[in-house]
Amino acid sequence: MIDTRASSKQPSKSVTGIHGFDEITGGGLPPGRTTLLQGGPGSGKTIFALQFLVHGAQNCSEPGIFVAFEETPERIITNFEGFGWKLTRLQPQKLFFLDAQVSPDLIQSGSFDLGGMLAMLGAQATAMGARRIVFDALDILLALLPDAGSRRREVYRLHQWLISRELTAIITAKEGGDDASSTTQQPFGFMQFMVDCSVVLNHRVVLGVSQRNLRVQKYRGSAFDENESPFVIGSTGFDVAVTRQLGTVDARVSNERVSSGVERLDTMLGGGYYRGASVLVTGFPGTAKTTLSGAFAEAACRRGERTLFVSFDSDGTEIIRNLMSVDIRLDRFVHSGLLRMISARTITGSAETLLVRIKSLAKEHQATCLVIDPVSTLSKSGNELTAHGVAERLIDWTKADNITLMCTSLLDEMTGPLDRGTPLQISTLADTWIHLNYLVQAGERNRGMSIIKSRGTAHSNQVRELILSDTGVTLADIYTAGGEVLMGTLRWEKESAERIANEVAEVAGQLNRVRLDAEEAVLEVRAKSLQTELLAKQVEKTLLTRTRESREGELARAQARLRELRGADEAIDGRT
Repeated sequence: MIDTRASSKQPSKSVTGIHGFDEITGGGLPPGRTTLLQGGPGSGKTIFALQFLVHGAQNCSEPGIFVAFEETPERIITNFEGFGWKLTRLQPQKLFFLDAQVSPDLIQSGSFDLGGMLAMLGAQATAMGARRIVFDALDILLALLPDAGSRRREVYRLHQWLISRELTAIITAKEGGDDASSTTQQPFGFMQFMVDCSVVLNHRVVLGVSQRNLRVQKYRGSAFDENESPFVIGSTGFDVAVTRQLGTVDARVSNERVSSGVERLDTMLGGGYYRGASVLVTGFPGTAKTTLSGAFAEAACRRGERTLFVSFDSDGTEIIRNLMSVDIRLDRFVHSGLLRMISARTITGSAETLLVRIKSLAKEHQATCLVIDPVSTLSKSGNELTAHGVAERLIDWTKADNITLMCTSLLDEMTGPLDRGTPLQISTLADTWIHLNYLVQAGERNRGMSIIKSRGTAHSNQVRELILSDTGVTLADIYTAGGEVLMGTLRWEKESAERIANEVAEVAGQLNRVRLDAEEAVLEVRAKSLQTELLAKQVEKTLLTRTRESREGELARAQARLRELRGADEAIDGRT
């Protein structure tokens, strides 16, 4: 890809208005110089050239002239009305058509040159101030010249006239290939060496699928992308598939979370998906990929976000009916206009064509959330070589437009382990990767879900059982016993056994509490009885002590009295 920081130093270029082409050329075609546009029948040469003129007349104030050697202007205008270019409003002041067809009954006598036509075109260019000109299918006119020398002379004459007028010109010519040998061997291959820019369009069928590619063979004085770039012819004309160029501003990022529609999955993701992120849901058939997509779409619509749901497997009405069985109701949002269901299983064409149609539908619906179920359809037969590039551009586009993208991808049970990757290798590009699988056990098939990665956020590494019921989508813990994962009935039995064991343990605990309460009451009674007995003993001891002390006091007093009496008797005896 081109580094636009380097290309910004280039002189200004003539913008074509063709999405993608201006990016790979660093701005458009060389101004005031000639570009050779080659391609086989139906490759889109006339569309490219006329879109270049229309954009100049409508958006760049550069009137243009279209010289038609193959079709009448009336037929061209009629054929291109479907692109919405409003060609009749541009005529003749901003866009002039010159009918230069060669009459089929023309009888050629002698040689001729382009001098007269160029003189008339010069007067017309001066009158309208033309800055752009297209010579469509010039090879038809040059084929009437008798020899290669005459053709070379007239091409030089035309080239010099364009240079003198400083017109930005496109010359279209037919060719059968785009390599150097096929180009130089063609009758007008020498024009490749004369012009300043050469673009080759090719249209081939690969395994029944139409593939269109564009390649810039040369561009004097400018950097450009030398690789082939796929393109499609859409509702507005040419659309060249390119990713963002180096040096361009990165897409806006947000820390806002949006719900997945499954509460416990939001918890496992730390709050949900990031807004503007790309989410991939992989799984085998029947693992509920569409169900998760429907839950996400319903949650988005509940938030009031416009959502586009593109299904390559079923009609929208079937999806709505089927999701009602798990209490996901999308019909009300379809009726309100928030949700648009697109059934794309009947759309044929290349992966590039499908991407352009999806982009157009999303822009028309002004969608902020997009579901593609499954995106692996893009890699169907005939698209294997280009599908990965389409997936890259899909994610790059949704990020640039801040659209939250959810894609499902169907895995084949015969492809081998998951670590070999997914179709389109989109798992390496997605921000969040959720994988669904199933476990056949004890006569049951049960679904499991795990988050393989989720960039920028902590997320659970646990496997959960995905349960679908008439009340909605839920996640449940799985159980392991002896190294074996239990789901479904076995998990239910394990849960019941644990619940009964918990109930028994609770009853036993309650009985133990009653017994301990009784024992505690007995001990409390005994403690009170002992305390009373102790108090009685203490009282008895106190009484005994007091009695002894009283007796001892009385005895001491008696003895003292006795001594007093004895002393009195002795005194009486002495007197006697």
